Amino acid sequence: MFEALARLAIRFRWLIVAAWVVGAVAGFRLLPGLSNLTQSSNSQFLSASSPSVQAAGLAAPFQARKPSGTAIIVAYRDSGPLTADDAAAVGRAEEAARQVPGVSLVTDAGISKDGQAAEALVTVTAAAANSSTASKTLVDGIRAGFVRAGAPPGLSFHLAGQLAQSVDAQTNTGGTITRFTLIFVVVLLFIVYRAVLAPLITLLPAALAVVVSGLLIAQLAKAGLAVPPIAQLLLIVLLLGAGSDYGLFLTFRFREELAGRAEPRQALVRAVSRVGQAITYSALTVAAALLTLLLAPFGVYRGIGPALAIGIGVLLAASLTLTPALLAIFGRAAFWPVRTKLESPKSMLWGRVAEQAVRRPWLTLAVGVILFGALAAGLVGYRTGGLSSSGASGTDSAAGASVLAGHFPTAGAADQLLLRFSSSVRGNPAMLADADGQLAAAPVFRSIAGPQVSPDGRTVQFLAVPSAGPVGSTAAAGSIPSATAALAAVAHNTGAQAYGVAGPDASAYDIYSASNASLLVVVPVVLLLILVLLGLLLRSLVAPWYLALTVGLSYLSTLGFAMLVFVHLGGNDGLIFVLPLLLFVFSMALGEDYNILVMSRIREEVHGATTLPAALTRAIGITGGTITSAGLILAGTFIVLGLAGGRSDSQELGFSIAFGVLLDTFFVRTLLVPSIAALLGRWNWWPSALSKPDVRTALESSR
Repeated sequence: MFEALARLAIRFRWLIVAAWVVGAVAGFRLLPGLSNLTQSSNSQFLSASSPSVQAAGLAAPFQARKPSGTAIIVAYRDSGPLTADDAAAVGRAEEAARQVPGVSLVTDAGISKDGQAAEALVTVTAAAANSSTASKTLVDGIRAGFVRAGAPPGLSFHLAGQLAQSVDAQTNTGGTITRFTLIFVVVLLFIVYRAVLAPLITLLPAALAVVVSGLLIAQLAKAGLAVPPIAQLLLIVLLLGAGSDYGLFLTFRFREELAGRAEPRQALVRAVSRVGQAITYSALTVAAALLTLLLAPFGVYRGIGPALAIGIGVLLAASLTLTPALLAIFGRAAFWPVRTKLESPKSMLWGRVAEQAVRRPWLTLAVGVILFGALAAGLVGYRTGGLSSSGASGTDSAAGASVLAGHFPTAGAADQLLLRFSSSVRGNPAMLADADGQLAAAPVFRSIAGPQVSPDGRTVQFLAVPSAGPVGSTAAAGSIPSATAALAAVAHNTGAQAYGVAGPDASAYDIYSASNASLLVVVPVVLLLILVLLGLLLRSLVAPWYLALTVGLSYLSTLGFAMLVFVHLGGNDGLIFVLPLLLFVFSMALGEDYNILVMSRIREEVHGATTLPAALTRAIGITGGTITSAGLILAGTFIVLGLAGGRSDSQELGFSIAFGVLLDTFFVRTLLVPSIAALLGRWNWWPSALSKPDVRTALESSR
């Protein structure tokens, strides 16, 4: 099949290149982009049965026009207290915000104790909050009002809050990450190849896959798929990184075949026929792992999974058609000015490393387990949290958040405590006072404001500030079970028929809970899928188990490293809530990419009737450079996400996945896997024919 695909790519090479380029350009010009259709609020991905969502329903009588999001207007003078002219400008800015379509309410929240800052809470409608395009239009409209307000010299306006953060993050990070990732990958590919055309041949299919898949995902989002903004960032990083990997696998094998004196077209057919299966299984493994996110209870993952899986599918198509077509067009010229030559695997760095690992497999394995175990020890005190409370660094929302933190320590919406009664309670002030007193006496609350009674008199709302920490902090979210228990006691004592806690902390707690539940659902399914795919590829029931276990060990080590750096040393409340699951999926899927390449090559060398130690040395020697280059590129793309993302959550996600990729690249694939394979000998391939003692290989001598 792959040989026929290679011949088709050679025959129709110009048509294939034209189809990809024209299709990407036409789609980019005619179809809406993904950035216009993502949904920006994490809480909207919660299920309708989530306690915070049900409580928000109880709070509906207190909301105008079904508001769904908030932003905070911040005015600040750094040279002293606000003046009368400043106050007038603030009033004009608030009035301008009220005229912006999508704004349902602007509430003046007063002046800070030091008199240097003022804030106003902006509540927006669901339609404005849940559409990336509408959110950006609204945020831009409010900020345009700041200009019209005519701030006196020394007074600055900022727009902070979750809505402004999301818009700023989307506006400032997507393009930045794309540019920096492209620059990084191009530079590294030039270093790896030391050639002019090969880096561009490797990168072009990945870049076009980003464009085409983004357009396809946008159409699904338009049809109703809820896609979070993080999916777009991950799509860019994943496809440019994995696409460069697939391009490296194929291009290096093409160069190897050319070095063996094969004619260019024959070399390309051999390269595609021998590497095409590994690339296909690698992509299928990644896509299958991503699609398991559809099983997750938390809607963010259900949006990320299919979006990235579509991207991997498009990338696979580009890797098996466009890359061979480009290699067919340029042939040996792709590697100019470097001459292709065949090296002895033992003379290569990784060949020598593998030879030592195979000679001392027990020592290599023991050192690896000790190293990984030490890193995994960082998991002591493991906890998640991490709903970012500030915008991307250098943005207007981040500046506003800084002012709020310095001048309004308790800024932000309070948590809402809701009680629903069967009949109106307006004529029962004693009961309302009793409920107020019981809540005020509960240790979980620092202060209680209220009560507020709905127009029909049946719903009562109290506004609460938690004792555990500021509203929006991980500690405050963690106190929600205690807050719910205290409210339940009041509901029981007052005869309320329903109750609930709504607001930012309740939503955050449900998000953390749903994310942790998703981890328990997805992990076993991902493991099962990877075991099945590896078993089919390697025709073995043994090798898949230790390959999956080594990647699992790498995952735990990476998670421990993240806890050590970001929580124990960095002082964060906890790891960003999406990190454990996304790190697991990426670690297992991308780690198995390299497993597939290495084990496929080992199996190929064993079929060549060599001894297992020699097969291991040769396979690692030949693929080691490819895997090292691929790992550095893939890790680098995620480092770019960490550096250019500008937010603490992007930093944690980017750097953690990058560290995991580097662990896989330099330790798992090139040390642990060869040492375990050497220890198992012919049993690596059980129950296939290669595990039989009478097969014409020296597997029998390796035991």
